[in-house]
Formats: sequence, C-alpha cells, structure tokens
Amino acid sequence: MDERVEQPNHIDPEYATAWMADGTCRNYPPAMFFPSDGVGVDRARKICKDCPVAGTCLEYALEQRIEHGVWGGCSERERRRILKRRKIAVSPRGHLAVEPVT
Repeated sequence: MDERVEQPNHIDPEYATAWMADGTCRNYPPAMFFPSDGVGVDRARKICKDCPVAGTCLEYALEQRIEHGVWGGCSERERRRILKRRKIAVSPRGHLAVEPVT
C-alpha cells in the first residue's frame, strides 16, 4: 500500500527548515512519523534510511528538543539517549565535546 502524498515544493530556501523540502518524508502522511508502536517506528526508519537530509533532520530534532515522532531515523527514546550522551560529554567549559550524530 503506497501512502505517498503530493506536497507543494515552494519553500523559501532562506527559511530555517527549508531542508525539509528535500526530505523523503514529504512524500508520506505525517502520521507515519508519529507511530504508536515499534512496528510503526520501524516503518518510519525505513523511509528515513536513505533520506538525503536525515542527519540534518536528526540535528534539528535534537536542537529543538522535539519529544515526539521519528526524526532523522531516530525515535523519541533514541534521541533522549543521544542528548544524554552529549550532556555527559560536555567539557569543563560547557562546550560539547562530541561531533553531531548522523
């Protein structure tokens, strides 16, 4: 069952989330990325797997502290773990001592 939907591609490239126009997810209903079970998370991950902006998407979700949904191929739980690891890896001066996760 193909659940793709057509989306207009008229996003201002200067807009902070312009990268979203290049996301594979734009061809699917948003509900697919806000699943209620693990099977739904796996489906969303498969869509994200080959997405050209998955890394940017994940970083956006982490920076914005988005708590729900699959972003950049990571579930809410996975993003919490990433943030926790990053918090632990903060240097004495308060700067992150890790590279962004992709």
